[in-house]
Amino acid sequence: MRRRTPQRRTAKPQPIGPVQSFNVDGLTHEAKGVARLQGKVTFIEGALPGETVEAQVTKAGRRFDEAVLVNIIDPSAYRVDPSCQHFNVCGGCSFQHLADEQQLSAKANWLQGQLRNVITTQELELLSDKSTSYRRRARIAVNLKKSRIALGFRGKASSDIVSIDQCVVLTSNLQNTFLSLKQALSENDLASELGHVELLEDTKGVSVLFRLTSSISAELESTWEKWAEKAQVTLYWQAPKSSKAEVAPEKMRYYDLGDLRLKYHPQDFIQVNAAMNQKMVTQAMDWLSPNKHDVILDLFCGVGNFSLPLAQHAQTVIGVEVQETMVEAARENARLNGFDNLSFVAADLTKPVKNELFKQNITKVLLDPPRAGAFEFLDSIIKIGPMQILYVSCNASTLARDAEYLVAKGYHVLRVGLMDMFPQTSHVETMMLLQKKK
Repeated sequence: MRRRTPQRRTAKPQPIGPVQSFNVDGLTHEAKGVARLQGKVTFIEGALPGETVEAQVTKAGRRFDEAVLVNIIDPSAYRVDPSCQHFNVCGGCSFQHLADEQQLSAKANWLQGQLRNVITTQELELLSDKSTSYRRRARIAVNLKKSRIALGFRGKASSDIVSIDQCVVLTSNLQNTFLSLKQALSENDLASELGHVELLEDTKGVSVLFRLTSSISAELESTWEKWAEKAQVTLYWQAPKSSKAEVAPEKMRYYDLGDLRLKYHPQDFIQVNAAMNQKMVTQAMDWLSPNKHDVILDLFCGVGNFSLPLAQHAQTVIGVEVQETMVEAARENARLNGFDNLSFVAADLTKPVKNELFKQNITKVLLDPPRAGAFEFLDSIIKIGPMQILYVSCNASTLARDAEYLVAKGYHVLRVGLMDMFPQTSHVETMMLLQKKK
């Protein structure tokens, strides 16, 4: 998954109708139960299919209503107790009340519905790993009111910060760092100068990044450097009004991917689920089957997460990424890992492609775009004419749109897979392999 669109902050909805009984027969992508009362659809936060519940409407619309759960009369056989004490108020997770297997089933059903116009006989292949303690990166919100610190995540349908004591999806090392950080912030004045905090774990270890809203004293900075040394974490500072933290070359981060090592800036994009990232890359190599005759174009390549593994097997790989700093990091990764068949280009893929790419005999394309998809670049891909396209998507809706266009232009879908990159949430990642028709 690439750059994530932040959720809009809204006030918590208030009930506007009486408590009513509903029979729930479906589940939305956002993990809301779907019920019908007198023919009108009602979406109920927290309800599951097969349940009889009592709920209260909070928003009435012409086509559907939205409601909050009041009481579960007859629970689903698949309802489980959430593993996190903050689940009912925190906006981070949406599926902890549903058993893991049924979470995957619900995601698969939704994904098949999204892709119904491009997949017919293909069965969804599934890629998954552990359902908790998987997240190696998190942005923590900070709020200080009347000398009380709230450290955590935005609430469900609310702009309020839910101050948490645990987060079951964070890696155990990040969970320990979070607890140490929370205690330390309560003991000095840094919290009032923070916009947010970023926690990160990779092969190099654990790091904490402070996003400052105003300058701090050298004494306060020294206090926190001592905390970081004691907590065995690397500390980064993002200065006020700066778009990114300044990081010396020797303090750059890195993570291992098989026998490869990828360096990156601590605020560059990387997949937050390390185990699933390894499985995803392995599957991509299996599906695309790069060989010594292939010239492969890797679009939205980042720091080379797919490019470097592709270069281990292909004749040539060309990575394209819009962010100059990530292109520089990718080039450094190619050099450090000893590849001379791998090059990187900085280009905005929402605009027409440079003619140089058309001069290459591209045989295969891999693309991993942000949530908006790659529609603006599809005509360029069609012009290049690769035999195969591997599309990795963090937004099934834009994947469906783009895949329909590619199918209309002469490609057909060979394989589709659901990748459960974010268990306990409703988020779905997808991999699709398309073949050019003869």
